[in-house]
Amino acid sequence: MGTKQLALVVGGTGIAGRALCRELAEQGRRVVSLSRSAPAAPAAPPAGVETVRADLTDPESVAAALAGLAPTHIFFTAWSRRPTEAENIAVNSAMVRHVLDATGRSGRLRHVALVTGIKHYLGPFEAYAAGTTRETPFRENEPRLPVPNFYYAQEDELWEAAERHRFTWSVHRSHTIIGHAVGNAMNMGMTLAVQAALSRTEGRPFVFPGNEVQWNGITDMTDAGLLARQMIWAATTDGLPSQAYNTANGDVFRWRWMWPRIAELLKADPEGYAERPRPLEHQMSGRADAWRALAARENLAEPDLTRVASWWHTDADLNRPVECFTDLTRGRAAGFTGHVDTLSSFAALFDTLRRERVIPA
Repeated sequence: MGTKQLALVVGGTGIAGRALCRELAEQGRRVVSLSRSAPAAPAAPPAGVETVRADLTDPESVAAALAGLAPTHIFFTAWSRRPTEAENIAVNSAMVRHVLDATGRSGRLRHVALVTGIKHYLGPFEAYAAGTTRETPFRENEPRLPVPNFYYAQEDELWEAAERHRFTWSVHRSHTIIGHAVGNAMNMGMTLAVQAALSRTEGRPFVFPGNEVQWNGITDMTDAGLLARQMIWAATTDGLPSQAYNTANGDVFRWRWMWPRIAELLKADPEGYAERPRPLEHQMSGRADAWRALAARENLAEPDLTRVASWWHTDADLNRPVECFTDLTRGRAAGFTGHVDTLSSFAALFDTLRRERVIPA
């Protein structure tokens, strides 16, 4: 992207979006962050990033927010969780459609990069890893599962708009993302940091919430900065075909190895899998007042527990009944060779959370 080009980050206050805004701004590019609300620090976009607000489910709101802007590159990272997959499909596909309808007519749009995830291979939350799933490592050329999935609906909207408006596209299927965004619905790193802080405060062990399959099986994760770099690479490298890329750090691990090391980083007493899963939604039930008291005592930035921990999402990830990791050959063969050590990614996140007073020192 040159100086006359404009990058629009849809969902710029989320985990992937904030990392994209930061990476693009550091590269000297003009960046606009589009989100529903304007968050306060420390969740605000980096310095130099312009912000606009819109309700992505409302086409008129999106059109008004983007009036006068003609992005050349769009990075779509937003999603909205709904009670059923039918509602997820209707709402999340419409969000993609509204943005591309508002921007595609300018004729300046060159590339759209869309973040999805490995639910492409596992199925949606309400049928998570039930029935047919793909064999690990997951590969991009495997056919879709025969179940409704909002990721598929988003891809369909992207492909249709690309044909109509003549832009290239990429889809980035991340695993669980390690990154920083207060108020995000899918945030394992921050959730584990909050679990550890509360466990330390109450003199309890830091208990692995997942099942035996995840404790012993191979898995991988995705650093938000790595995801941002891959998306920018796909959007700006000439000659790449429009296609999907798995996005993961490049290393694999087992939670039985990772859990005690995360506990050490968080100064907590680890306790691994023992006989049965112990979900966080049960472990941490009724802890809102305890977190509020801890936040007041330690002068933390966010006293609302629901904005710093997503128990349900971490429980879902760590209780999958199948092993989950991805094949990265396609991206590497095309020239993206980025790699991040997952333990180092967790360590960097925890340092950031302490520095920004999201968790205690």
